[in-house]
Parts: sequence; C-alpha cells; structure tokens
Amino acid sequence: MLRVILLLFSLTLIAACGPDEKDENMNTEDSQESEEVVENAESEDQGESETDEPEENKDRSEDGQFTDKTEVLTTNLEIPWTISKTDERLYVTERAGRLYEINLDGEKNEQSLNLPSPVHHEGEGGLLGFELVPPFEESQQAFAYYTYQDSGETFNKVVLLEKDDEEWTETSILLDEIPSERIHNGGRLKVGPDEKLYITTGDAATPALSQDRNSLAGKILRMNLDGTIPSDNPFDDSYVYSYGHRNPQGLAWGDDGTMYSSEHGQSAHDEINLIEAGNNYGWPEIEGDETSEGMETPFYHTGEETWAPSGISFHNEKLYIATLRGSRIIKLDLSTKDAETAEEGFGRMRDVYIQDGSIFAITSNRDGRGSPTEEDDRLIRINIGEDE
Repeated sequence: MLRVILLLFSLTLIAACGPDEKDENMNTEDSQESEEVVENAESEDQGESETDEPEENKDRSEDGQFTDKTEVLTTNLEIPWTISKTDERLYVTERAGRLYEINLDGEKNEQSLNLPSPVHHEGEGGLLGFELVPPFEESQQAFAYYTYQDSGETFNKVVLLEKDDEEWTETSILLDEIPSERIHNGGRLKVGPDEKLYITTGDAATPALSQDRNSLAGKILRMNLDGTIPSDNPFDDSYVYSYGHRNPQGLAWGDDGTMYSSEHGQSAHDEINLIEAGNNYGWPEIEGDETSEGMETPFYHTGEETWAPSGISFHNEKLYIATLRGSRIIKLDLSTKDAETAEEGFGRMRDVYIQDGSIFAITSNRDGRGSPTEEDDRLIRINIGEDE
C-alpha cells in the first residue's frame, strides 16, 4: 500500500511540473504552431496548448462590421493566405490548395489549378504565396509558392502559372527543393520596384539553416522574373538576398525603395526589419535588442508583446501589418515608430493589400487558433482614404 501511495504522489508531481514551463514561452503564432500544429486544418484545433487556446475575439460583432468605413466583401473562405490584385479583381489563395478570383462586389469564383505536384497541406504548409506577373493584363501569368512531396520528402517550390479563362496551369518550375517542415515555411512572394521577384522562406524548424548561406531556408531570396539569378545579387551564383531569418511572412517597399519585412519572433519580440542586400538578420543568434558583430538588429520589435505579424503593406509613410496573435491590423508610423490599431474585431489577420485608398485584408480564424464565426474566413475592405 505504501508503494501505491508513493507512486500516486510521484505522478501528481509530474503532472504539476509538466509542459507548462515550456509552453509559457511559446508566445508567437509561429512558436505556438511550431509545437502544436497537427496534420490538417480540420484537426488543428485539437492541438491547442494551454497558452495557445482559441482567441475569444470578444470585440467581434456577429456580422463583423464595426464602422461605416469597413465592409465584408466575401465570406466562407477556408484559411486564406495571400491577396494579389488587378484593377478590378482580387486573387486569394487558400492553404488547402484553392485559388479564388473575387470581384470588387465580393463575388468569388474558384479557379482550376493544374499542378503536376499536388499541394501538400500539412501544418503551416500548402498553397501560400501568389503574385501576378506585371503587367498582368498582358502576361496572364502569376508566380505561386506551394508545398509538395517528392519521394517521401517535403519541400516548397516557386512556379510560374499561366491563365486560360478560369484555368491556371503550371508551366515551369523557377525554384524547387526549398526546405519545408510542418512549421516555418515562409511563403510570401512580391515583385519589387526593381522588377525582381522576392521570396521569403522559413527556417523549416532547423534554426541553423538560417545562418547557412548554402541553404535556401531562413532567407529572403531574389530572382529575375524568368527564374535566373540576378547578376547584382550580393552572393555569387546565389538567390540569397538576406539571411538569418526565422519565418518572414511579409514584404513591402516604401516610396523611396526601402524594403521592409515582417518576422515572427521565438517568444514575443516580433520584428519589422529594414532589408538590405547581403545582410545577416541574426536568427538564431540574436533577437530583439540583442547585438552581435555582423548581424542586424530590427528596425522595430514588439518587446514582450506578441503580434505574430504576417502580410504587410506600405501607405503614406506607414506600414499596415496583419497580425495573427494580435488579431488586428496595426499601423506603424515609420518616422516615429508609433504603432496603433487601424482595424480590429475580425479576429486573426493574415494578409493586407492597399490600393486606391482601400485596405483589402483576409482573416485566418479557421486555422485552429481562432474562434471562427459561421461566415469565416472573410475578405474585408476598409476605406482609409488617400490621406490617412
């Protein structure tokens, strides 16, 4: 009987000292997903840790409309990831491998995707970045970034798609075998003002890869629009433009050509970085205010607050930042570094796109970490005017 009592007492101590100590430091969206992400979107909500319980979204109204400047354009999306826009239409990807064309009245039309490698939607992987090839009305092409499997291994790749009516066909692979894991896949694609394609990649759950310039993981990559390596890239015969990144998910340029990226910190300390060719942004050696020779500190970081920033967009000397854990769009003044809420009440925000005085934004409430309403996920439009 004494041995039974001692055994029960030991088990009680183990339970009391279990994973909470580890979980209390898992604050960012990526940190949470790093440990808790499961096989697919339908089962993600079963993997919540005590510190990553579904968000209350207590400020949300039933229809999600809070001001006369905000409207819901489209409902019933499922884990959308990126927005790309022409003058009259938006294109929105879903992580499970779907692509929608949506007009400015909110009518959505699913597009047909012909991909030789099926999209592998597991954890944070799937169909992520999508960027129209400019000028789109002439090219009828787009770049896409998606997760796939080959001989039992999982990778990400960047491909060129060609549009024919409502059908998109993969016509060439621009870059493949980008390291992938269930977490930290990066995935943002943007054509910069220099007419080069920029690609963000995560560290694929192996932080050391971020410091390895021979690896494509944990980097911002740069290529010509035909997939070749630009002659003025900082490293010879390499797509690597900057390195030392953990999981960057946003890219934007100021009017003066300054390049910014958003990045998830390991435990808070989410970052906005000013990106310059060849620079090392420190992960996993430094974060926040930490310094080390030859490594860059962030232009802005959140300190002990967690945003889990994803897509970003520049407008009138401010960055608009979609935040997942922060559950709002944050406006960061680039001259004063003052941050304020631009819009909230819709839950987790994945991407933002600004054009003609409007913010277009998508939620990510069905990714297992939000509290979705019946109409989630949503595409919303916010009128900010030209002078805000």
